[in-house]
Amino acid sequence: MDTASKPSVLQQFRDAYGYPATGAWAAPGRVNLIGEHTDYNGGLCLPVALEQRTLVAVALRTDGVVRVHSRQSDKTYTGPIGDIAAGWAAYPTAVLWSLARRGLPLGGIDLAVDSSVPVGAGLSSSAALTCSVALAVNELHDSPFTRDELVQVCIQAENDGVGAPTGGMDQTIALFARPSTALLLDCLDGSTEPIPFELHGAGYELIVIDTRVKHSLADGQYGLRRSQCIDAAAALGVGSLREASADQAETVRDPILRARARHVVTEIERTRKTAELLRSNRFSDVGELFDNSHASLRDDFEVSCEELDVAVAAARRGGAIGARMTGGGFGGSAIALVPEGSHAEVIASVRRDFAARGWRAPHFLGVVAGGSAARL
Repeated sequence: MDTASKPSVLQQFRDAYGYPATGAWAAPGRVNLIGEHTDYNGGLCLPVALEQRTLVAVALRTDGVVRVHSRQSDKTYTGPIGDIAAGWAAYPTAVLWSLARRGLPLGGIDLAVDSSVPVGAGLSSSAALTCSVALAVNELHDSPFTRDELVQVCIQAENDGVGAPTGGMDQTIALFARPSTALLLDCLDGSTEPIPFELHGAGYELIVIDTRVKHSLADGQYGLRRSQCIDAAAALGVGSLREASADQAETVRDPILRARARHVVTEIERTRKTAELLRSNRFSDVGELFDNSHASLRDDFEVSCEELDVAVAAARRGGAIGARMTGGGFGGSAIALVPEGSHAEVIASVRRDFAARGWRAPHFLGVVAGGSAARL
């Protein structure tokens, strides 16, 4: 249930600043069906946008001041335009910084932020925030930048402004999603292809299992994996692991780099196969690819954790035809593809296994593929 709404964020803005906003914009969170840690390797990924969104109410200022109020923290950041804040306000202020670096004349801004995208769940809450802010500010300045350019604005904001070395998948799906479709993204050339993703017509449901184990992409592990992939590509003499075959990956001498390369090249192929299956409505064959993806992320890329592994195994025992961790890893969420009408059994199985270990209960979301960022 998306509790963040246009009326509520507009009222939040008025309560915080004492005058009405010019308008409100929203961008979705995302769940990646398959293709994990492939984006920064020039590979393929297959995300869908969620119904859960981040909303921003916005008005421009002329005095060089930025104010950002978040309902989730109930705090207001105030600082000069061009500065990048610390903490939660780093993301919106980094977007302003990135836009200014591209020549957009910014005189100041007031922002109110509300969100129903779970933070730290691997569902791209950060890109939902940066893309909603970027689209709002761009449109309030008569849209000098295309959506393709805004993707780059938001990537720079996260990579260089915040210090979170993400790829481009999250920003692309937030700005280019279509309802009832997944988006096959080729990260080598930036091209996209909409892939039909109408679950209920096919007799399936997709469940997100938020383990509520928090992670941060800026904590060093994500960056380490990225640098290991660069080193593996260099060892193979290729520009990126997208250019390597599975046989070539096995020739990398260093065992850690070999495992990282193995994951990337096999994950790209799994993503390609998943898109082919979805095009022909063969959902029943996707489950094995989900299972193999999780095993690869756990064993070769080493970005899973005990909670994610338990969630995946419990979902499969509960009747899911396939399950895998999704997102950057080190916590966050798993997804499970289940026959329509059987989600209660899957959820109960996961809850039992978490309770047996004394862990707090996970959260569950049903996935309906939504649309892209837009003015409300």
